[in-house]
Amino acid sequence: MSVSPPDQPAFVLVRPQMGENIGAAARAMFNFGLTQMRVTAPRDGWPNERAVALASGAGRILDNAGIFNTTRAALREADYIYATTARPRELTKPVLTPERAMAQARALIDSGQRVAVLFGPERAGLENDDIAPADAIISVPVNPDFPSLNLAQCVLLVAYEWRRQGDTTPPEIIEFAKTRFASGLETEKLGDHFEERLTQAGFFHPPDKIPHMKTNLRNMLGRLPLTLSDVQTFHGMLRQFARWQSKSASASSAPETDND
Repeated sequence: MSVSPPDQPAFVLVRPQMGENIGAAARAMFNFGLTQMRVTAPRDGWPNERAVALASGAGRILDNAGIFNTTRAALREADYIYATTARPRELTKPVLTPERAMAQARALIDSGQRVAVLFGPERAGLENDDIAPADAIISVPVNPDFPSLNLAQCVLLVAYEWRRQGDTTPPEIIEFAKTRFASGLETEKLGDHFEERLTQAGFFHPPDKIPHMKTNLRNMLGRLPLTLSDVQTFHGMLRQFARWQSKSASASSAPETDND
C-alpha cells in the first residue's frame, strides 16, 4: 500500500549541537503549522531534556521527530531538497530567498513531490558535502557584516514564509467595535455641524478665504476613515462646546451685585 506524500516540507536539522536549539526550532515550526522534523546525529544525544524544555507546547514535534545517523539517510525519501546557508559556496545551484523557495515548495508538494529543507549546525552551518545533494540553496538576505543566524531563527524565517505562501489572511483588516464606517451623508452632516460651530466661533476669516477654508475642512474629513462612532463623538464634542460657549456668554452678561 503506497503512502501519500506529506502536505508540507520536512525540516532536517543536520548535526545540531544544543538541545535548546532543537526545542526552539520545534516551537518555531509548530507556530506556523509545520510538524515534520528530522534530526541527524544530534551532538548531545537523543532524547534530550533541554530540547523538550525549550519546545514548550510543541513537544509533539519532538515526539514524532525522525532521528538519523546521517544526512543521506534523512533525505532518502525526498524528491526535492533545499539547503539553507548564508555563505557563498563553490557549487552551481539556484539561490533563492525564503519567500521564493517556499512558494516553489508549495507548488512541488501540490504536484505530489516530497520536499526537505536542510538546516546546518550552529557553529559553522552546513558543509559542502551536506549541500551537494541539494537541488537549491535558500539564502536569507541578512546584514552581510553579520550574516550568522541562530538555528531556531533560521527555522522560524523559513517556516513563516511557508505559512505566508498559503495563508489567506488579508494584509489589513479593521476590527469594528459595534460600529461601522460612516456613510457619505453622515460625514457631510458632520461637516455642516463643524461649519456651523466654527462660524459662530469666528474661525472663518478673512472673507475672501472662507470658501477655500471650508473646502479644506471637507477634504480633511473626507480623508479620515471615520466610523459612525467617530462621527457621533465629534457631534457630541461640538454640542458641548456650544453649551460651554452659551454658559460663558450668560455668565459674562449677568449684572454684578453690590455686596457693600
